[in-house]
Amino acid sequence: MSKKIVFMGTPEFSVPTLESLVNSDHQILSVYSQPARKAKRGQKLNSSSVEIYAKAKSLSIRTPSNLDTDEEYNFLKKIEPDFVIVVAYGKIIPKRFLNLSKHGFINVHASLLPKWRGAAPIQRSIMNMDSETGISIMKIVEDLDAGPILQQSSIKINENIDSLTLSKVLSQLGAKLILDVIKKIEKGEAKFREQNHSQKTYAKKISKEEGQIQWNESARKILAKINGLNPNPGAWFVHKKQRYKVWKAQIKNKNGSVAKILDNDLTIACGNQAIKILEIQREGKSRQKTEQFLRGNMIKKGESIS
Repeated sequence: MSKKIVFMGTPEFSVPTLESLVNSDHQILSVYSQPARKAKRGQKLNSSSVEIYAKAKSLSIRTPSNLDTDEEYNFLKKIEPDFVIVVAYGKIIPKRFLNLSKHGFINVHASLLPKWRGAAPIQRSIMNMDSETGISIMKIVEDLDAGPILQQSSIKINENIDSLTLSKVLSQLGAKLILDVIKKIEKGEAKFREQNHSQKTYAKKISKEEGQIQWNESARKILAKINGLNPNPGAWFVHKKQRYKVWKAQIKNKNGSVAKILDNDLTIACGNQAIKILEIQREGKSRQKTEQFLRGNMIKKGESIS
């Protein structure tokens, strides 16, 4: 049976779930996304991935800078949605809004809650070297990511996967689960279970400063940082007052003085084992494969990163 749905989401991660809903027999009443933002350079405004998709499908789109207004409250109250589906919207849903949908606000979250509540669950799961992660579909309550869970699905985390790739996998998983969840709720078969709040952890927003590589850490931990922060904000180091972003690397079973360059392939000694850099980007330059980068001989064997 067709249901009236409002969708809230912003980044590329949100699009597959919206697409799944668009391709179903449900009616999309409106799509909410964060407003367009200025590009890093220049004054051009960049619309979100969700806004771009919604406009391409001729869906009603709303991009308020502030959600908690009487205008938005009255709009949602008037259209009487059966469901509000929220996927990485990036704004807290005001408490007074939560009763405006017949079946509540349903959130697709990229972790196995109660672990990694918050803004950056995908990056944190990789950086923490977790063996698995997944999707949790829960009902939104006043506290952040603390609502009862209807459905979860887990996947293994390969130590070489980066956050962009894992995000794509999880976004497709969420898109697959959401239709089944809606069906269960409308049939009265939904069984929500409370989270074990004593086991909660938080995935705080990533800062650029966190990306600095500490070579005294183990190679495995450094690789997890490189992968977890790829593509943004990226893991980086400074050598001879020049900053370098590491895009891709692998662990090598070599040892040496911490931060010393061990060979001509840009293998750097860590607290345990070593990291071989496969792709690197000098500040202000383009991303390069290591063999191409080393033709300039900017970093040489025997030097220590400093």
